[in-house]
Amino acid sequence: MSLSLDSLPPALAKIVQRFQRASDPKRRYEQLIWYAQKLPEFPEADKVPENKVPGCVSQVYVTASFNDEGKVFFQGDSDSQLTKGLLALLIEGCKGLTPTEIVELKPDFIQATGLDVSLTPSRANGFYNIFKTMQKKALECKLEN
Repeated sequence: MSLSLDSLPPALAKIVQRFQRASDPKRRYEQLIWYAQKLPEFPEADKVPENKVPGCVSQVYVTASFNDEGKVFFQGDSDSQLTKGLLALLIEGCKGLTPTEIVELKPDFIQATGLDVSLTPSRANGFYNIFKTMQKKALECKLEN
């Protein structure tokens, strides 16, 4: 299955291209860790049940906020570096998108990164759960404003 990078938001397309250049699974994991390390500090006060991503083996938290221009911004954290990297990849890739753009995204871009073949089933499931939670929170932002 071939995914057109043109169909992705620019930030997400850039991330996919970065992973495509890393042909070795080890390099892809290093890339994920790099994204995890770039993630800003997540407030302890936001580590509450309503921000917890359901269905993840790791502890994963996500918050979404809406700015004046109608764009959604996410923050998040995880106790696993690889999961935190997946979360950071999604946060970076969705930065500055509208709730509609986020809700219309399909998670199949993960296949274009090559990560899908090296993720364990539980991590792949975690990625999907994080993605779905972010879509839900983006929609909630839209409904609240």
